[in-house]
Amino acid sequence: MRCINKVFSMVFVLAFVFLTGCGQQTEIPDAYDVYELTDRFGGAGAVGQSTQIPYFSDSLCVSEDVSIGTDVTDSQVAGAAGAFNLSTGNVIYAKNLYQRMYPASTTKILTAYLVLKYCSDLDAYVTVSEHAADQASDSSVCNLKAGDVMRVRDLLYGMMLRSGNDAAIALAEYISGDEAAFAELMNQEAYAMGATHSHFVNSNGLPDENHYTTIYDMYLIFAKALENDTFSGILQANSYDVSYKNAQGEEEEQTWKSTNLYLTGETKAPEGISVVGGKTGTTGDAGYCLALCSFNASGEAIVSIVFKADGRADLYLLMNQILQGFAGGV
Repeated sequence: MRCINKVFSMVFVLAFVFLTGCGQQTEIPDAYDVYELTDRFGGAGAVGQSTQIPYFSDSLCVSEDVSIGTDVTDSQVAGAAGAFNLSTGNVIYAKNLYQRMYPASTTKILTAYLVLKYCSDLDAYVTVSEHAADQASDSSVCNLKAGDVMRVRDLLYGMMLRSGNDAAIALAEYISGDEAAFAELMNQEAYAMGATHSHFVNSNGLPDENHYTTIYDMYLIFAKALENDTFSGILQANSYDVSYKNAQGEEEEQTWKSTNLYLTGETKAPEGISVVGGKTGTTGDAGYCLALCSFNASGEAIVSIVFKADGRADLYLLMNQILQGFAGGV
């Protein structure tokens, strides 16, 4: 026991000397101010008025990885789907919310969000590069040619309505210099939103095994983009007339129509549901995809997403079932 007491005494003395620095005070760079932090985070013994710091997920719809409502819909026609009431914070429909999926052109929601965030002048002119104009014959394009000069605003409409892969690349190059650098920005921003199960390698959603997301991550991205009024305005347009100059300086004109059948009137939303707009996406690997924003009869904002539907008709069938059965308000 005596030996233990001697050791304890020695440890105590050494600890005291270490902590007091033998009478010399040493400032630690970037040290925390205990009193300031305690007050800020409302800890025990806080000095002054404490402030409650909100959690990251306070304003988000949060759900476990469970199915919601799939037993009363034709859920088998799609690989994954979800619906989120932005007004109440509730997940109202769920199938494979966290399963990795190919997003196809719903990717362009994130691209549009980043362009609006990092471009200070939507009327700035962009010259379309050879790379942006060089798209496959079966690719969804705005029919842009190398040397075309068009405003950022026009390219945004072309990308979101016509789903132009060429417009998406032109915008990515304008913001970041090249598409690879823009993809890095996409991943950084998505991660900051909480979309941690996603990875993007291009601005338009063309197939790549390393380009993926989840229903839940796309909800996070879409909900964030909807906070931007310009984005919401673009989303509501069913057509857009554009005038621009080609490489020879000649005037060109096009009219781009939305690929969203709710906006074109080819598909009718359930009674009580007012569709704001959304983004479609289709590739062989991704199937038929749609991220939609609407309001229910109570004026509550709903984000609903379907990935990998086996056909366009089934895509809208399931979306209507979700909206009718789960999004309706009082």
